[in-house]
Amino acid sequence: MRTKLTAGRVAGFTCDVTKAQAFLWDSEAKGLGLRVTRNGARAYVFQARLRSGDAVRMTIGTPQAWSIDAARERARELQRIIDVGRDPREVQAEAAAADAAARAEREAHTLTVADAWAVYMREGKPKRKDAWKPRYVADLHAAASPGGKPKARGEGTTKPGHLWPLMGRPLRDITQDVVRDWYREESERGKQQAARAVAMLSGFLSWCGTRREYRELVDTHAARASELRDVLPAARRRTDALEPDQVRAWWAGTEKLAARNRTAALYLRALLLTGARREEMAALKWADVDFRWRRVTIADKIDATRTVPLTPYLSWMLSTLPRLRRDDGTLVPYVFGNLRSKTERIAEPRGPHEDVLADAGLPHVSIHGLRRSFALLGEAAGAPAGAIAQIMGHRPSGVHEGYKPRSVDQLREHLTRVEAFVLARAGVEFDADKARPGALEVVHG
Repeated sequence: MRTKLTAGRVAGFTCDVTKAQAFLWDSEAKGLGLRVTRNGARAYVFQARLRSGDAVRMTIGTPQAWSIDAARERARELQRIIDVGRDPREVQAEAAAADAAARAEREAHTLTVADAWAVYMREGKPKRKDAWKPRYVADLHAAASPGGKPKARGEGTTKPGHLWPLMGRPLRDITQDVVRDWYREESERGKQQAARAVAMLSGFLSWCGTRREYRELVDTHAARASELRDVLPAARRRTDALEPDQVRAWWAGTEKLAARNRTAALYLRALLLTGARREEMAALKWADVDFRWRRVTIADKIDATRTVPLTPYLSWMLSTLPRLRRDDGTLVPYVFGNLRSKTERIAEPRGPHEDVLADAGLPHVSIHGLRRSFALLGEAAGAPAGAIAQIMGHRPSGVHEGYKPRSVDQLREHLTRVEAFVLARAGVEFDADKARPGALEVVHG
């Protein structure tokens, strides 16, 4: 039965408790009805048959949200859709999809590089690695920083990072032309640092290409070096290193540095004597140094750790370093500790090393150049290339016999030979039998 829906009839209509639901159909609008459930829930519905003969029922809304006249108009609208041969459910789904697409388009225009960069910093990582190295994380933060913070060294405030001008741009606007124009401006501050920022940006865009929510918004090739070779500086392979004849002057420079900063001086020597990377040596802990069995465990860039021999002079040198103690009495775990540093270890050795080079009258050699120096001096000392590579933590090659893995004891002979060669070049007379590691001195902060 159909009856004209009124406010009173809608409010007074109920469902028998023996039934799940009841319907009151309107006589004014075809297919419009009021559905009431056993629990008292009320809603206007539309019911009709498609041209195919299939029945369709759709919920319009509650009486609280829809007036009777509005519900009738909606029912007539749905009937018109059926009259032209469409399924109103499909039309409604298409409208919802179009609305979602329009909303996504609006959001895409407002999603900035900074928005995605924040997620990248939380969830990004290099291929085949669990996480970035702390130093690279710091570089990423610095590259995207707005600047304006007090400098850690010297007066004034920091400058904005090279990537900062891109942070406020919509992610979808980062094209090759935008990157090219941005690099030309940033390269005026420093070509090499700006080029490194391009590499960081390229890694970020590649990561965005792996994310479902960003994939359609980015041009993953926008910062590829191969696409920007017309503006990027030519790749420069660094070759800076100490020549054997320069070792004596450099070592004398570390002697002068030791009078002011003994920890930094011994840290630099340790880099030269082991070929370790700067962060590997800076993060060395006392627990990683085994004076009894004469070996050192280093946090490796390639694998989790690598163990190398503790040679006589290096062993004696480390044993003369003090153990630092915090104000609360606990010990600082780092070999090259620094209580004035937030990390409690040596943080920035470039300044002290520049002083060493200046005192020695030597041309620029980077901290990483000391690692190259170890390789060259090791070769000059006659150590096998494979042993040098393993000590330095290079990835082994199964192709060349010289890169077969050696035990720590097998490496000991070769690293001791390299150390003796370096000490001879430095003019250092060292008697390993007389200079045995002694008790460590504890120094309070």
